[in-house]
Amino acid sequence: MDDPVRLTVLISGNGSNLQAVIDKIQSGELANAKIVRVLSNRKDAFGLERAKRANIPTTYHNLVKYKKRHAPTPEGVQAAREEYDAELARLVLEDAPELVVCLGFMHVLSTKFLQPLEDAKVKIINLHPALPGAFNGTHAIERAHAAWKAGAIDKTGVMIHHVISEVDMGQPVLVREIPFVKGEDDDLMSFEQKVHQVEWGAVVEGVGIVIREILQTRAKGSGAA
Repeated sequence: MDDPVRLTVLISGNGSNLQAVIDKIQSGELANAKIVRVLSNRKDAFGLERAKRANIPTTYHNLVKYKKRHAPTPEGVQAAREEYDAELARLVLEDAPELVVCLGFMHVLSTKFLQPLEDAKVKIINLHPALPGAFNGTHAIERAHAAWKAGAIDKTGVMIHHVISEVDMGQPVLVREIPFVKGEDDDLMSFEQKVHQVEWGAVVEGVGIVIREILQTRAKGSGAA
């Protein structure tokens, strides 16, 4: 059997999508994957606790100390983010992953992170709770819900997509549509829960798709059929 594909997962919060991946690896549904590290930019992210319970190494890497080195100007903030991203790339590459999975990682990755990983042939994918080209960036579920209430749209969705420098604009790996249901979806909090349940399945399926692509690339590289 092939060595499992090495995953690094980037998080910022509760980690319910991370838990979905951990559970499927443990159950054997994603038997050809291994999470080598969970990295968070927030110290109190519960996802770090989930990782520890599964005996997965964790790292906390925060932007604040980089901001303190620079003046609080747009140029200073940009310099801090680039230094942070360069160090994040170094930390990630130390574990030699083949795939980085962003699951609720609330930080826009710059080319200072993306380029070193591209050079190392490491794929990066992200979960985003919206359809391609719609509601890029933060608060996507709330914005879609408000647009539905205003009569502008009748569906939203979730996607797993490749990460590029333009926020949430990389090529989709997997898209799941979620039609709005009048009466059922009026309450934002219950609708958010509905979206999260779709996310858990989409994350596992999307990670599985990219893992198979990596294994196929490996096989071609080794001259296997």
